[in-house]
Amino acid sequence: MSKVFASNTTSLPPWSPSEPPPIPSHSQFHLKPITRRHLITSLSILIAPFLSSPNLNDTLSPFSLPVSNARGLFQMPPFRLANRYFLVRAGESEYESLGVINTNPVTKTSVDNGLSEKGKKQTVRAAFDLKEMGACEGNCWIWPSITQRAYQAAEIIAAVNGVNRSHIVPEYSFLDARGLGAYEGKSLDTLSEVYESDSLSPNIKPPPIDDGTPNESVSDVFVRVTQLMSILETQYSEDTVIIVSPDSDNLTVLQAGLTGLDLRRKVVLTALLLLAV
Repeated sequence: MSKVFASNTTSLPPWSPSEPPPIPSHSQFHLKPITRRHLITSLSILIAPFLSSPNLNDTLSPFSLPVSNARGLFQMPPFRLANRYFLVRAGESEYESLGVINTNPVTKTSVDNGLSEKGKKQTVRAAFDLKEMGACEGNCWIWPSITQRAYQAAEIIAAVNGVNRSHIVPEYSFLDARGLGAYEGKSLDTLSEVYESDSLSPNIKPPPIDDGTPNESVSDVFVRVTQLMSILETQYSEDTVIIVSPDSDNLTVLQAGLTGLDLRRKVVLTALLLLAV
């Protein structure tokens, strides 16, 4: 909407209703160009009453607008959760059956990173536990890491619980197994050294290595799982979400964050984990 500001410089001659109104000459009216300041001032005058009104719905009635229910930035520990969550640690992988640490993300979709025979049985048992708890009786979503064993576990859970495959949402990075740096390829028994460091400070990283395996601290994992929860809490509301992780660290750090537990005191879980949050 354009607006013209005019100033009257001379008085107009008397006008009779029987005569056509006089048309002012160019010399009588001086037109001022619209400036950005004029436009902003005009808009401010129009908007201000609505912003300052103590009751927006009353001001706009009968054309009232819905009040926004924005949740804001997700923080740990959360004030409340919009969804119901189940945390599932994928069953044993082929690498784990050999007693070898494998956390390099390059190999996460490898067949050797899939479920071992023991891991398949563990996952089937967890899937039936979920069914017994009625986890997927409502609107249910399964969020697995794209790591081979986690996605295989998600497919088993979906089959047992009657979840459509379209409700399996692959997660590409936030649920990656914790990168253990120089411990890559070593025995699973050496994990105790990593957890001893974790108990001292959540910021201590495993020693680095030059093969591309990241060396992540507990704090690094905490950032990833917080970002995951931020997405889930924004994307869904009053749904059930089953998070399937390839390792225990993601889930223990997530559990600690959700409950406000000191990250140095996180519980180390090496078996199949099934938790309702």
